[in-house]
Amino acid sequence: MSKDFLEPIHGISIEDYAAMSKKIVQGVEEALVLEAMGIDRAVWDEVNTLWPQRMAEDTSFQVSILYGRYFADETPHPKLDALKANISPEGIANLARIKSDRYFFEELSGARNAAYEYGLDGAQWILENFGINLGDFQSVAMQYGEENKKLDSEQLMEYLHYQGEKKDEYAEKFAAEQGGNVADGVEF
Repeated sequence: MSKDFLEPIHGISIEDYAAMSKKIVQGVEEALVLEAMGIDRAVWDEVNTLWPQRMAEDTSFQVSILYGRYFADETPHPKLDALKANISPEGIANLARIKSDRYFFEELSGARNAAYEYGLDGAQWILENFGINLGDFQSVAMQYGEENKKLDSEQLMEYLHYQGEKKDEYAEKFAAEQGGNVADGVEF
C-alpha cells in the first residue's frame, strides 16, 4: 500500500475520520463534531469525500480495514470524547444488552434485515423501537465480527440460524402490518 493513502487530509487522519464518522452516526450534531475538531464545513466536505475515495482506490484494503478498526474502537478520541449523543434510558439499556447478549444482537440483526426487505429503513426501525442508533449498532456488529473469528463453525451457525429464525418472525410481523404478502392466497 502506498503511504500516501494514509497521509492525513487537512490534518484529519484515518483515525480522526473514523471517530468523527462514528460520532455523527451516533447522533451527535455534525456541527459540534466539526467544531471539536477545529474544522469548517468546507474542509469536512473534502475530507468526507477524499477518505472514502482513498478506501475505494486502495486495492490492499488496508485503509478500509483501519477505518473499520478505528470505527469499532472504544478508546476515547481526545477531541471528541466529551461529545455524547442524546440517547434515551431505554436505548442505553438496550445498547448494553446487545453488547452482552449475543442472542439479542442476532434478534435485532434479523429484525433489521426483515425491515429492509419490507421497504422500511431497518436502522431507523431499530432506533425508533429500541433506541439504538446506527453507529452504536454497527460498532457492536464489528466487535461480534471480530469474535466470530474465534468461534468454531458450529457456534457460528447457531447464531446465524437464530438470526434467520428471528428475521422470519419479524418478516411475518411486517407483512401483517402491511396487509400481507403479495403472494398470500396464491395457489400453485
